[in-house]
Amino acid sequence: MATKQIFVNLPVKNLEKSKAFFAALGYTFNAQFTDANAACMVINEGSIHAMLLVEDFFKTFTTKSITDTSKSTEVLLCLSCESRAEVDALVAKAVAAGGTVPREPQDYGFMYSHGFQDLDGHLWELAYMDPATIATHQAQ
Repeated sequence: MATKQIFVNLPVKNLEKSKAFFAALGYTFNAQFTDANAACMVINEGSIHAMLLVEDFFKTFTTKSITDTSKSTEVLLCLSCESRAEVDALVAKAVAAGGTVPREPQDYGFMYSHGFQDLDGHLWELAYMDPATIATHQAQ
C-alpha cells in the first residue's frame, strides 16, 4: 500500500513573502510544484506539504469566499516537534520572520505547545509530547 500524503492548501496574499517567511523557519519547497501561482512547501518529505496558493489562484478551486483571517480562523494547523526547545525555536524564528504569537505557550504536563500566525494570519500550532509523560498521563 502506498504511503498517504497530505497537501494542505492555503491562500496567501504575497507568494514571495510567504516563501521567504517559511524558508526562514527552515522549510524547503518542491520546485516541481512551485511557480508564480503556488509553492509546495515540504513539511515532511514524502508525506506532509503545504500548498501556498496566491489568493486569485486559490479561488479557482472553490466557489466559497476566502476567510478573512484577521476576523476568523479557517483552520488550525498542528505540527509535532521533537522537543520543547524545537517548539520554542520555531516560534522564535516565526516572530523574527514577521509572524506573530497569538497566545502564551501551554504546558499540559504530557504535552507542551505554542504557536504562531504566519504573514496571512494562518494559525500554526507546534506541539511536543514526551513519551514518558504521555504514559504517566494515560495511567491517571
